Amino acid sequence: MGRRIHFVVDPQGWCCMGLIIFVWLYNTIFIPKVILFPHYEEGHISVVAILCYYFCSLFCIASLLRASVADPGKLPENPKIPITEREYWELCNKCNMMRPKRSHHCSRCGHCVRRMDHHCPWINNCVGEDNHWLFLQLCFYTQILSSYTLILNFCHYYYFLPLKKENWDVFVFRHELALLRISAFMGLIILGGISGLFYTQLLGIFTDTTSIEKMSNCCEDISRPRKPWQQTFSEVFGTRWKILWFIPFRQRQPLRVPYHFANHI
Repeated sequence: MGRRIHFVVDPQGWCCMGLIIFVWLYNTIFIPKVILFPHYEEGHISVVAILCYYFCSLFCIASLLRASVADPGKLPENPKIPITEREYWELCNKCNMMRPKRSHHCSRCGHCVRRMDHHCPWINNCVGEDNHWLFLQLCFYTQILSSYTLILNFCHYYYFLPLKKENWDVFVFRHELALLRISAFMGLIILGGISGLFYTQLLGIFTDTTSIEKMSNCCEDISRPRKPWQQTFSEVFGTRWKILWFIPFRQRQPLRVPYHFANHI
């Protein structure tokens, strides 16, 4: 699960994802060039600040690319249904295929996805059972990188000492103010949007509901069993080791939980 490459042919998704990559590339190139490296050369900051910025940038792009190409939980054409689990499967009225409960048919991708949360054009992929953890990491590291960028922009003008040497790059030196204003504008927009999205995602995991289930009001059944938040997060990330929840360079292994407990809706 989660190891197959999933590629969605969608021009709109390509444009959205291309915009995200452009913003990431812009800040990864110009912020170190305008702020980090010049202030490091003059002794205003340590090398730790540069390494932290590149680590955040690396984790952000890694989670973006992996969430985009990871299989979200696409169901095979002829799934093998164990006899003991047949009562927890249902027929999709759009593709006429059997699927486990809490699955949903994505009209944009044209197939059913296990525990689908929503289709995200910004990663050009569905957010489902097998890549939900990568989407959460993307939101988390995007917030950190945007906040870090905004802090550096602020410190460059109001906290750090003025640079004594002119930047060797004439273009960057002449357009420094414009470059940093563009960076700050993009950082504010992305931070505001991602923060709201990340909050709704965390709330959904705490309550063990997906975005589709919230919109369809199918989670009003108060008699369903409740799980502790550690259990719901462990099921999403595929491990109970909390330190691994923050690492995008690994393979997710689904936890073995009772089927009736994992599909109670």
